[in-house]
Amino acid sequence: MFKKAWLLFINTFMVSMTANSGYAIISVFRNRFVDKYHWFTKEEMEDYIALAQSCPGPLAVSSSMILGYQSAGLFGAFAAVLGVIIPPIVIMILVTCFYTWISSNQIMRIFITGMEAGVCAMLMDVVIGMFKGVMKMNDLFYYAMVILSFLFVRLTDLSIFYLTLICIVIAVLRYLFILRKVKDSL
Repeated sequence: MFKKAWLLFINTFMVSMTANSGYAIISVFRNRFVDKYHWFTKEEMEDYIALAQSCPGPLAVSSSMILGYQSAGLFGAFAAVLGVIIPPIVIMILVTCFYTWISSNQIMRIFITGMEAGVCAMLMDVVIGMFKGVMKMNDLFYYAMVILSFLFVRLTDLSIFYLTLICIVIAVLRYLFILRKVKDSL
């Protein structure tokens, strides 16, 4: 258990050093823990990430905690969370100390622009992976939900909180409709 917790710490630390957002980290977590270590199946990983997305707080912390707990219990959860939060804390301290130099340095601006391109690619990987999950359901309803949700985000200034509530209500209503239809057919 301690060996796995140490591996969790090292891996979440390294991922947190290279991936700069929660959604980018998910892609790297999937590559490490599903493809490299085979600790989880793709379906398990999708379930854990969905659970992490429903938790309050940063996605990277929630997902690392769930993956750590599923891998090595409470000690694994602690190790994974510690690994994922140390790099951003150190980086924020350094940025704060050297803000004037960083903000006016042309090389640092080029570095940050390059990072943006890499993060964009990681986010595209996450979106493609999530859309593959929607495609597996092979249901026009979910395709419509994706398109309408995208339009909601792009065309309104409303909070994503409202989109989440609307999607939950629609999913529950659909489930109740299907349940009623099944009962009526019996």
